[in-house]
Amino acid sequence: MSFTVAVAGASGYAGGEALRLLLGHPEARIGTLTAHASAGTTLGEHHPHLVELADRVLEPTTAQTLGGHDVVVLGLPHGASAAIAAELGDDVLVLDLGADHRLTDAAAWTTFYGGEHAGHWPYGLPELLHANEVRPLAQRAALAGVRRIAVPGCNVTAVTLGLQPGVAAGVVEATDLVAVLANGYSGAGKALKPHLLAAEGLGAAQPYGVGGVHRHIPEIEQNLRVAGAASVSISFTPTLVPMARGILATATARLAPGTDAAAVRAAWEAAYADEPFVRLLPATSAGALRWPTTAATAGANTALVQVAVDERAGRVVTVTAIDNLVKGTAGGAIQSLNLALGLPETLGLTTNGVAP
Repeated sequence: MSFTVAVAGASGYAGGEALRLLLGHPEARIGTLTAHASAGTTLGEHHPHLVELADRVLEPTTAQTLGGHDVVVLGLPHGASAAIAAELGDDVLVLDLGADHRLTDAAAWTTFYGGEHAGHWPYGLPELLHANEVRPLAQRAALAGVRRIAVPGCNVTAVTLGLQPGVAAGVVEATDLVAVLANGYSGAGKALKPHLLAAEGLGAAQPYGVGGVHRHIPEIEQNLRVAGAASVSISFTPTLVPMARGILATATARLAPGTDAAAVRAAWEAAYADEPFVRLLPATSAGALRWPTTAATAGANTALVQVAVDERAGRVVTVTAIDNLVKGTAGGAIQSLNLALGLPETLGLTTNGVAP
């Protein structure tokens, strides 16, 4: 089944990545492209790599310009999606790449984002484990046939995929979690801010959102509660590093009493054994564990995961690599789109990265 799709915020990184992937989707027909400040310019001025769409003129972002399509992708700033979505028909599949509809808790929204909570949409992480699940199936069922999807935050995807098998299997304690991430600059968007300039970022690593204030924290907590955690406490620190795209998330959790390394490995193997986009890395031929790298996921809708037990510290250590713009945003959106429309989940998406 073919479908027409409009993309709002097409001049931004998330909107541009959605268009790159949609150009490779055999059933997608790209319609209206919109922007705010960039309305009236051509897409090629912002995304010269999208040569097939370079001459398209960006229209203003309104419900009227986005109407008449089967699918609408909203790549808008946080707080801007809800009003547009409210004017689109219930028969339109709307995917929000922003945060407006991710959180179920209105109080958490107010605390971390401010303003009025827009409500919760079906959550676009097909691999999200539900309590007592060995393999992620329930979230896929929850996405089938829906017409509204909230796409997860990129950091959230990486940390959730890294930790959730242990939470669902009860082999880790969710009340003592620590996550430190290395993040590519595209995750910060295209806004012209001094700390995002090359002169500031090249050759430097700089943390942000430190001390429990990052907006992705309540979303991670929400996901791990879905996976079965009665209570979640996480120390979360992202760090900008000199790369354009990618997230390398190192997350640790206290090992549950009476649990050994074999049980830990078995939990992660069971969760991801049949997943098309999440790969638990094996050992090398010499017997050492292979560890994920962001370079191996560039351009792909792949999450590479590894897990180990630090016996001295009594902790489980997970490392997860994703491309923040693909599996972390636009690729995850298209994966969910496929499920909502009854298409093969992998359609239009690749697991193969770009190297070097």
